[in-house]
Amino acid sequence: MSTHPSSRYDAVIVGGGHNGLVAAAYLARAGRRVLVLERLPRVGGAAVSTRAFPGVDARLSRYSYLVSLLPRKVVRDLGLRLDLRRRRIASYTPTVRDGKPTGLLVDAADPGRTRDSFRALTGTDREWQAWQRFYGMTGQVAERVFPTLTEPLPSRAELRRRIGDEAAWTDLFERPLGETVERAFADDLVRGVVLTDALIGTFTHAHDPSLRQNRCFLYHVIGNGTGDWDVPVGGMGAVTGALAEVALAAGTEIRTDCEVTAIATDGRGDAEVSYRHRDGEATAAARRVLVNAAPATLARLLGEDPGPAPEGAQLKVNMVLRRLPRLRDTAPDPREAFAGTFHIAEGYRQLETAYTEARAGRMPSAPPSEIYCHTLTDPSILGPETLRQGFQTLTLFGLHMPARLFGDPAAKERALAASLAQLDAVLAEPIADCLATDADGRPCVEARTPPELEREIGLPGGHIFHRDLAFPFATEDEAPGSAAARWGVATAHPNVLLCGAGAVRGGGVSGIPGHNAAQAVLADPDR
Repeated sequence: MSTHPSSRYDAVIVGGGHNGLVAAAYLARAGRRVLVLERLPRVGGAAVSTRAFPGVDARLSRYSYLVSLLPRKVVRDLGLRLDLRRRRIASYTPTVRDGKPTGLLVDAADPGRTRDSFRALTGTDREWQAWQRFYGMTGQVAERVFPTLTEPLPSRAELRRRIGDEAAWTDLFERPLGETVERAFADDLVRGVVLTDALIGTFTHAHDPSLRQNRCFLYHVIGNGTGDWDVPVGGMGAVTGALAEVALAAGTEIRTDCEVTAIATDGRGDAEVSYRHRDGEATAAARRVLVNAAPATLARLLGEDPGPAPEGAQLKVNMVLRRLPRLRDTAPDPREAFAGTFHIAEGYRQLETAYTEARAGRMPSAPPSEIYCHTLTDPSILGPETLRQGFQTLTLFGLHMPARLFGDPAAKERALAASLAQLDAVLAEPIADCLATDADGRPCVEARTPPELEREIGLPGGHIFHRDLAFPFATEDEAPGSAAARWGVATAHPNVLLCGAGAVRGGGVSGIPGHNAAQAVLADPDR
């Protein structure tokens, strides 16, 4: 995939995940000579598609799986050929009330139907009205905050003025989210559905005084000013495939199977990047090095102390089914229930119990998780025969599964069994009866733990955000002077920038850190 033989570049990008490709595309289209070095045999990082099961023609999004934060601006700027499809059903949450199976259905296209579901679950319209007020508030915040993510970093005071709602600012930026959720909602299940967006990939609880839950929640509800989570047609590999295509077309050189081993810089002249490839070792000099890896990884490459290790906290499970399972609650069609986010064991008290158990080093007795079916929105990831046979995929994302729980080799199987048991508890038939089998007769189910994410795609501790998320503003003790600081991508070294999820406005499949790192380079061309 080589286009430039020279070993000196305007920019070397460490890591060919989606953010690295975004940065490469912007810089190369601006006439810069760009080299991307990727450790794995293919680009994409966590945003890839794969045929996970021998003999089963289904291209699964193995790691990341939905898109919300990718700005339309980036799609337009780069001319990406990409189809992100809206899910009509936002969520379905099964439960039991008065001994009978029931559930809460949130239909994004039919408010009246959603209201009726709230009323049937809770007996009144109170929770529905609270839901409208709460998400009306987050919607207004999203409209005002999201455009700032692709602008120079605002100060805390500037973002507060832009939001222009003191109550919303206090609820989302100043006080633990649990206070707001408990004040707004009375029903335990409704509270849990709201709180889950504060816990995806973040090991914390509703009243954490550090506000990690608030930061996580914010990024889950502001995407493109709506908070919608869309299905990438063709799978996550289609996203990075489109990005690689435009980066290469602009002249980017991409080298795979190249593991970066060190970065050397005095902060003034060119930085030197050392890397290992199939034929030996090599170096590349660059005016700027953009690092699409975790800050802890960057510290190691620089020979510095990385500080406390990040810790991921999730179990990712991919499945291929012969058919969708039947539900104990017969009201929703399974094709609707699984099309959106299907919440399992995610009542408010259940989430707190699972967190408390995991914090104490015990596997949660009732692991909370979320499931959705990609193929109900986008069947294109299935081959013709699997599509004809009616196969479906399921993606399960388990919460409160910190890396500390997986020191025991058998822990992964216990976590998977416990998570599937919670799914079975709301089904009218075991999920095992619905699983397809691969060419060797094995059930089509695979799981990935935080330690496996570290080994496979280089996420320290399996942390999907590289480190704890940050609020999208400059803190009071920062004085953004350089372009890198103004764009939230600075490190302690002027010619080394972050362009991955560990940047100030990182996390999720967004391309925002890649965009911002490229803008910092283009705004400060003489450094």
